[in-house]
Amino acid sequence: MESKPRADGEWSTDFCHCSSDCSLCCITYWCPCVTFGQIAEIVDQGSTSCGTAGAMYVLISTFAGCACIYSCSYRSKMRRQYNLKGSDCGDCLKHCFCENRALTQMYRELKIRGFDVPLGWQGNVERQNAGVVMGAPVVSGGMMR
Repeated sequence: MESKPRADGEWSTDFCHCSSDCSLCCITYWCPCVTFGQIAEIVDQGSTSCGTAGAMYVLISTFAGCACIYSCSYRSKMRRQYNLKGSDCGDCLKHCFCENRALTQMYRELKIRGFDVPLGWQGNVERQNAGVVMGAPVVSGGMMR
């Protein structure tokens, strides 16, 4: 079920709508670090790579047992970027008790906002610069003479 972004402040899909994309649900269930890494790269606008974020997720999960603390900070950051409703406390609760649903909702939100999430930040920028615009943000090409 694809939809368009809702009114400012609303998430595009419900929190419990994770079954709308079976392959995303499976990847997130078995390897949440992959889904999280892809989300983090886009939310950080390429300053963090998918691999680095995914590896940090695994390390925190392995040694501290609570990667949800790391992922909830990205939910909060994403909420602020897109002016979505919620709170930092609510973000932590969602990630601590329903990590997979929280990650799949974030992934769906980015997808609905025009990102091809597996391409990563740079891939989306290149796609947009090539004329395939689907809503991903415009990025300036750096310094110009």
